Amino acid sequence: MDVIVLAGGFGTRLRPWTESIPKPLLPILDKTMIEHVVGIIPESKENRILIAAGYGVEKMRDYFSRAKLPYEVEIIEETEPLGTGGAIANCREHLSGGTFCVINGDLITSLRVEEMLQFHRSNGGIGTISLWEVEDPSRFGVADYREENGKIIRFQEKPPIEEAFSNLINAGAYILEPEIFNLMPHGAHSLERDVFEDLAATGGLNGFPFEGWFVDAGTPQSFVEASQTCISAGSFSSGSVYRDSWFGDDSTNKGEVVASTIGFGACIGEGSVVRDSVVLEGAEIGPNCNIEGCLIGMRARIPEGSDLSSKVVDHGQP
Repeated sequence: MDVIVLAGGFGTRLRPWTESIPKPLLPILDKTMIEHVVGIIPESKENRILIAAGYGVEKMRDYFSRAKLPYEVEIIEETEPLGTGGAIANCREHLSGGTFCVINGDLITSLRVEEMLQFHRSNGGIGTISLWEVEDPSRFGVADYREENGKIIRFQEKPPIEEAFSNLINAGAYILEPEIFNLMPHGAHSLERDVFEDLAATGGLNGFPFEGWFVDAGTPQSFVEASQTCISAGSFSSGSVYRDSWFGDDSTNKGEVVASTIGFGACIGEGSVVRDSVVLEGAEIGPNCNIEGCLIGMRARIPEGSDLSSKVVDHGQP
């Protein structure tokens, strides 16, 4: 099955990290973000990953030309912003022609796509949306989902809690049939607003609620949460976990590390405390530092005695 990964954004909320490294290539533990994203797809030689990208295209092509992965990767460039629907339409001529999957490019989720695909095929329709339950639906687009037949019949944008159809929101992964292209307007457009709402009204849209975890890793805070989620889920193939933190190979810790990720070859100085943070490969935290809720870039140098909270520190020099 072909898989389109929507990665057209510039990753502005993760700057300055994303000014030199495209967001899909940012490491979460020992894999890139996009490898975690497509990790929910069952491994098969038939899988093709199409990355709809508008930024850092050449860097991604270079990375994936050298990466040893169990699937084929093709980068489909967006020369202008196309929206989710336009980005999918831009990939059309590269698809094999059958049922395909679409995933937002910064999702860390426990969704089982194979089960979602089976449900999609058994329930009919042109599309199936993954659904996630939240406590407060007022910050999201809400789906009016009918459990008795598995259909979504309408949507509601950021409703007051007392008026919400449900607590189920769009969780950013879709199974689609090629007929979806017949419903798309030309040019840039939103799949969610311009296609799904009409499709739901005609009974052609399924919902697939799931449980486990769901993190949109597009902000500094959620990037830390995504890393912590991957530690809990065991989503790594190297390094080691001590208590609630992950340490990459050849990293050194002479301080205290709590609920954090310490990348390959990174060093935490004596007397330093690192809490709820991500420290990337080769970074050095000097002695007696306090680092909380931070993203520390590759090869960054944090001077002795620094006190940092909720900061994104840029990558250092190679």
